Amino acid sequence: MYQSDALGLDPNQTQETKSAYRAYGEGQDPYQAYERGHGPYQPHEPGYSLYQPGFSPYDDQIPEPKSRMLAIENAKAYLLKSSTTSGLNLYDHLANMLTKVLDEQPTNAVDIIENISKDVKWAQFRKKMDTLRDEHEILPTYEAAEERKALFLKANEEGDEDLEEDIGETPLPNVMETAFYFEQAGIGLSKDESYHIFLALKKLISAQPIQTCRFWGKILGLEMNYIIAEVQFHEGEEEEETEEEEVLEESGKEMGDVEDEDEEKEEEDKPPKSTYKPPPAIPREENGTGANKYVYFVCNEPGKPWVKLPPVTPAQIVCARKIKKFFTGRLDAPVVTFPPFPGNEANYLRAQIARISAGTQVSPIGFYQFPEEEDEEEEGGGGRDTYEENPEFQPLSVAEMVDSVSTWVHHTQSILKQGRCVWLNPFQKSEEEEEEEEVEEEEEKAEETDALQQEIGPPLLTPLSEDEGIQNIPAWTAQASTHLIPQYAVAIVRSNRWPGAYAFAAGRRFDNIYFGWGHKYSVENHTPALPPPVQAEYPSGPEVTEARDPSLEEELALKAAKEAALAEAEEEEAEDEEDDEEEEEDD
Repeated sequence: MYQSDALGLDPNQTQETKSAYRAYGEGQDPYQAYERGHGPYQPHEPGYSLYQPGFSPYDDQIPEPKSRMLAIENAKAYLLKSSTTSGLNLYDHLANMLTKVLDEQPTNAVDIIENISKDVKWAQFRKKMDTLRDEHEILPTYEAAEERKALFLKANEEGDEDLEEDIGETPLPNVMETAFYFEQAGIGLSKDESYHIFLALKKLISAQPIQTCRFWGKILGLEMNYIIAEVQFHEGEEEEETEEEEVLEESGKEMGDVEDEDEEKEEEDKPPKSTYKPPPAIPREENGTGANKYVYFVCNEPGKPWVKLPPVTPAQIVCARKIKKFFTGRLDAPVVTFPPFPGNEANYLRAQIARISAGTQVSPIGFYQFPEEEDEEEEGGGGRDTYEENPEFQPLSVAEMVDSVSTWVHHTQSILKQGRCVWLNPFQKSEEEEEEEEVEEEEEKAEETDALQQEIGPPLLTPLSEDEGIQNIPAWTAQASTHLIPQYAVAIVRSNRWPGAYAFAAGRRFDNIYFGWGHKYSVENHTPALPPPVQAEYPSGPEVTEARDPSLEEELALKAAKEAALAEAEEEEAEDEEDDEEEEEDD
């Protein structure tokens, strides 16, 4: 017998209610005790708390079975609602968690419930493999290893006999040594990538007739990056390609002249054409000179084939200064900008390489000198354009090269506003053409040439201290690689105008490198140029201005004025006739 007074039971209550209260007093679940007659209460129902001080058990109301089942179905439907991100639902997730806990029975399961939840979710997204026929999955690491596997294979496996020949003079640069010096200043790539680039350059030299080779740097892209090699071919190798291009251009011009003659015969009776003549196209500099002094090969990753970039033209350099475009990593990608760029991403990459090289290729002062046989002044006013290594060069100390940027000089020609390193007059013609021209045309073109001013850039081996800064930011910043061990420090100089361009000097060794997006620093945000204003069709004046239509009153007034003028004219004629008749009668 249970004490009804202690539990607050009433002898008149039903057996189901009494069993629920007894279970509550014994610390058991009252819902299970009441399941046969009533079932679990809902939180909003009066009997949910069973008994509280000041609550009378006589006021309990038992919900109907239909409303109870509806509440259960609504709760289950809410738990079965799938997530919009993962596609899972809480009902299945909790069931899987409980199954995993009961199967494994870990100690202190409540402490690792979050990890269990993560493991259950991760198992849902794992690819289920068939044990009888598993799919072969190639990881990105294995793909990269297969691509770079060819770099580690020897071309001639004849043993150590050819080792002495390979050790001799070779155009292959020591990339690992250069990377070591830049690494002291926290600049460069990882050792693995540097060694892969080292092997890729070796493969390039074995496939091309290269005289000099240098690792220029790495330009980042949105999809893929560009690894760039700067090379020079042996004499005569590059000239053959240019001769083929010239032959194609000449043949194209001849065919164009024949077509023009046929068109002139057909278009004799057609209306006249526009007299507008576009400005003459500025020819590009020849291979081995100016902006095309070096040839550049690029690849996206070491192990992939090298691709030769085309020569750069002045129009591409001039347009590249007006736009700002991120590289994609695909050479055939179009460059959609305004003003429109004359070429694809390969041409844009070549133009940016020329601009960066012209502004950031530096060396310690005195390392290079001008040849003694070369004249100081050359045609075009650009000064000397060649230099040679100074055998009597005495390297400066690191402290001297860090204190002042005047100890560094540019050893690459600067690019003029025209897009060339050497200025060219586009209106200048040969003597034979000048003799054939008429006097009037010569006078007009003389006026045009007078309007053009010859551009003269800074000469070679100009100190960095003469470079123009960016507002309050200097153009260059020099620093030592370490102040703790100054006797083994390396002098580092970086460009603030082209972020990512660095140079180091240690004794007689120096080198330049670039790691960046290929963009020039600008204090203000880049704003694309606006299109030109719409050209006027004809000059606006009173002779071509459209007059407004007169009103009815103005028309009537004009008509009345004309009638009055006619009447006066008739009266004057009549008077004149009468005067003539009178004169005749007098005679």
